[in-house]
Amino acid sequence: MSESRPSVARSRTMRAIRKKNTKPEIRVRRRLHALGYRFRLHRSDLPGTPDIVLPKHRVAIQVHGCFWHQHRGCRHAVRPRIRPDYWLPKLERNVARDHETKAALEALGWRVLVIWECELANDHALDDRLKKFI
Repeated sequence: MSESRPSVARSRTMRAIRKKNTKPEIRVRRRLHALGYRFRLHRSDLPGTPDIVLPKHRVAIQVHGCFWHQHRGCRHAVRPRIRPDYWLPKLERNVARDHETKAALEALGWRVLVIWECELANDHALDDRLKKFI
């Protein structure tokens, strides 16, 4: 297998990755609902189409995958060894877009909470973080 072309299995795996309704996002939604909060999903009228929006509290929540959004210092945010000329610019664009989106939301008066995929292991810690932020 050449390093310049992805394998068929890799391509199939990458196509299966969803943009919306990911497992981490659904987990955060379940915790919010259990805490009694009501929210809207994927508001396309807001910059970056936030994953979860609590209009009453002017809070936008982004649930980021550690690899895709390059969570600094996280063991899941590994740099790809295969096809780095493709992957590194792509991941850097994701990070830059995240910063722009957060700044645009804050400029509109929204508070933005970023929850990383690796932070979802402990429900009690997540509940505390959500309650304190909201």
